Amino acid sequence: MINNDVYEDLVFYSTDDKFFVESSQAKQLLVIDRISKELTLEVNKGQIPFSASQKHIYGIVGIVHLISGPHIILLTKRLKVGTINKQTIWRLLETDIIPYARSLASLTDEQKVYNDKYLSMIQQVLSTPYFYFSYSYDLTHTLQRLYYTAEEFLQMPLYERADIRFVWNQSLMRDFTVQSELSRFCLPLMHGFVSIKPCTINGEWFTWCLISRRSVYRAGTRMWVRGIDQEGYVANYVETEQIIEYRNYRSSFVQTRGSIPLFWSQEPDLRYKPPPTLADCNQEEAFGRHCESQVMTYGKQVMVNLIDQKGKEGKLQEYFRDSVLHSNKQLIKDNIKYEYFDFHHECRKMRWDRLSILMDRLAADQESMGYFVFRDGVTLLEQEGVFRTNCIDCLDRTNVVQSMLARRNLQDALTRMSIFQPGQKIEDQFAFEIMFKNVWADNADIISTQYSGTGALKTDFTRTGKRTRQGLIKDGINSGIRYIKNNFFDGERQDSIDLFLGRYQVEREEGASLPCPLRETRNPRLLLLPLSVFFSLLMVFACILLVSEYTSFTFLSILFWISMTCLALLATLRQGRELVNSPKLCSISLTSLLTQKLPFEK
Repeated sequence: MINNDVYEDLVFYSTDDKFFVESSQAKQLLVIDRISKELTLEVNKGQIPFSASQKHIYGIVGIVHLISGPHIILLTKRLKVGTINKQTIWRLLETDIIPYARSLASLTDEQKVYNDKYLSMIQQVLSTPYFYFSYSYDLTHTLQRLYYTAEEFLQMPLYERADIRFVWNQSLMRDFTVQSELSRFCLPLMHGFVSIKPCTINGEWFTWCLISRRSVYRAGTRMWVRGIDQEGYVANYVETEQIIEYRNYRSSFVQTRGSIPLFWSQEPDLRYKPPPTLADCNQEEAFGRHCESQVMTYGKQVMVNLIDQKGKEGKLQEYFRDSVLHSNKQLIKDNIKYEYFDFHHECRKMRWDRLSILMDRLAADQESMGYFVFRDGVTLLEQEGVFRTNCIDCLDRTNVVQSMLARRNLQDALTRMSIFQPGQKIEDQFAFEIMFKNVWADNADIISTQYSGTGALKTDFTRTGKRTRQGLIKDGINSGIRYIKNNFFDGERQDSIDLFLGRYQVEREEGASLPCPLRETRNPRLLLLPLSVFFSLLMVFACILLVSEYTSFTFLSILFWISMTCLALLATLRQGRELVNSPKLCSISLTSLLTQKLPFEK
């Protein structure tokens, strides 16, 4: 059998004119010419100079091309997460980015600034929790898809057979993937969440896994990337799989989440919650493409919509519902069901027990779509459809409902495998239930951090089964942090993602003969507006706290500065769209943001 595992134990050597990557698993040597930029595979005959500096690495993330030229990204630290099918899953901890160029003397001062900025943007993405990988296991595919793959498919290199939707360093590996002989240096990275837990119930040991895979298509930050694109890809699309391994049993239950599959936006403008806006364009074609892709990939769909029924969210809900119920496409009529549940209205006043209403409504669908189980290589059940759940962000409410559906599946699977004795329930297993709740809450926090910049809301319910006042306070703090990040930091974070995924290609002449899009173009005088708000508010407090006695003049001063604060605030909000931190590298319009094909799709 051909061994297509990615090389794991590597040593990286550096000289003035070349890089060498040596594997303890083979006699071949990867040689990278720092001058010509060529990559070649040679027989290791001791050609590495004794003077070469060296470091032990665990893989190559890829090569990024910046103003100063190519930079190779090395994986220098990892953490073992666990094993699936006896194959180890790792989490990326640290990387090292090394330039081909030995100096920046050929660059202008302005180019050096922009080059450093691009470099920090790549580092920002790599430091976002978490990236996962395996040298032998295809982490991007579900258990059911892997089970039905042909033997020829399994003989392909790992990067070739990986699901391209979930390979985040695909663009960075382009210099390697064009040469098939370098395939064992190509290590696909998945972004999302992985938890692998050894568990015991009734003296029986089994492994419980939770894997969430974030899509590279329409990837981005909360508020800046919403809805669908012309190809049918949606924002914050995540495939989540729950796996159980017990003796000769394997089971898998898959769910998906993703933004409302319509052209809509909610771009930051300094308001706490800008109203979502539907685009005035033909929605049907892109919506149909999304539905067709879902059905072709997963089978039947139950689209669970959790947004509010009133206000601006209500208009999205109505259009989403009508798009499903009144579609002219037979595929949508036959394979897609729309299920609406106004989460905030139904669970108001902390009545989260009312989620049982939704669970009861979904019970028949969950039973009919099933889940995947095989034993001793023989299929016992197949999953014939998935729940596609969304709220506005596809984070907080979505994760709560997904965890409840997964809990019901887990109950059924453990009973089928005879781990549970008759009449036993998950809630009877105190230690296991705590672990289950915390892992799903961790999943919520990580996916939320990747999209919004903060941990998830409502995780107190996921962790404890109850909505608490302490949880409400924590949610308030996270909401405030989200507001600050969405308005003042996420434009740059969006640019970092676009650069990392290859949607934007850096030109070598940026900052010299070509303008660099990172250049600040805002009128600096606009910053006087928020400063005036701050100063006026400061004067209000000064008039209240620093005077020895209150006179009519004092009250008039307070009223004056309150009026100035209000006027300055109104003026600031009117210019809010110009004051927020906006993306600079790619277009952010509804119909063009991220609709361009990635370089590796040509």
